[in-house]
Amino acid sequence: MATKMLRRKAERIDELAASGGTSLAADAVRRMARSPIAITGAVITLLFVLLAIFAPLLAPKDPSIPYDELKENLTPSSIPGPMPGFLLGSDQNGYDFFSRLLVGAQQTLIVGVVATLIGVVFGMIIGGLAGAFGGWVDTLLMRFTDILLAIPSLLLAISIAALFSHGSQWTVIIAVAVVSVPIFARLLRGAMLAQRSSDHVLAATALGVRRGTIVFRHMLPNSVGPVIVQATLTLATSIIDAAALSFLGLGDPDPSRAEWGLMLGNSQGYLDVKPELAFYPAIAIIVVALGFTLLGESLREALDPKNRR
Repeated sequence: MATKMLRRKAERIDELAASGGTSLAADAVRRMARSPIAITGAVITLLFVLLAIFAPLLAPKDPSIPYDELKENLTPSSIPGPMPGFLLGSDQNGYDFFSRLLVGAQQTLIVGVVATLIGVVFGMIIGGLAGAFGGWVDTLLMRFTDILLAIPSLLLAISIAALFSHGSQWTVIIAVAVVSVPIFARLLRGAMLAQRSSDHVLAATALGVRRGTIVFRHMLPNSVGPVIVQATLTLATSIIDAAALSFLGLGDPDPSRAEWGLMLGNSQGYLDVKPELAFYPAIAIIVVALGFTLLGESLREALDPKNRR
């Protein structure tokens, strides 16, 4: 029995050697394609991205213009529902509610993506410097990130947004980006410290290769994988945090701008009149955040070498 098992393992090794094996990326794609969770997350994310890109073309009305046919039936105790030409009726200001939901997806995607990209860039700079130099540079930068991580993320984002005299879309982006910087910094720093003790880095050091070459050609390329996976997960939290700041009135206060968090916040006084004004933006935020979370978790599991079969 033991001989047969050894023979099968040897045959399997010979097959892999003959075929050249399977790369980690190819194996990750194959496993994600067979995962219902990954497929669900990818479908939600793809639909959201396509909707955000083509929202201005899909919106039947201009979301920034109040319409007379909606305003004439608009009272403090009555908000028009679905009617010809207006699929979901009016919001509390006489705008086409359906068009604002569609265009709000674009604003939400822009804030989430830009905030995450800024967080990735600055986080990689801090984490890269700490992991590459070590010593007092590592200590100084990591203590700075520890201070940021010691404050709850939403409270930190609110504090940063409140520092600006006038709220805007960039206020929200900067606040959300700062919150994600220490996450990426510590993640990249840990991955680079692990690379410093790897065989190929030690060999390059022994051969006299310059530190800059070792960092940018050996350590950094092998350390960015976890950062990319974390960026996918951070998109979900960025969207939620951005919506929370807009909900609290710390973003752009212009009611003509369609954004899910702002729509959710402005609808609080009309829940008894038309609860759909709050339900639809809230559901949209939850579904989109769920899609990015499912995709990011599946990607992290698929890229984990321990899960390879």
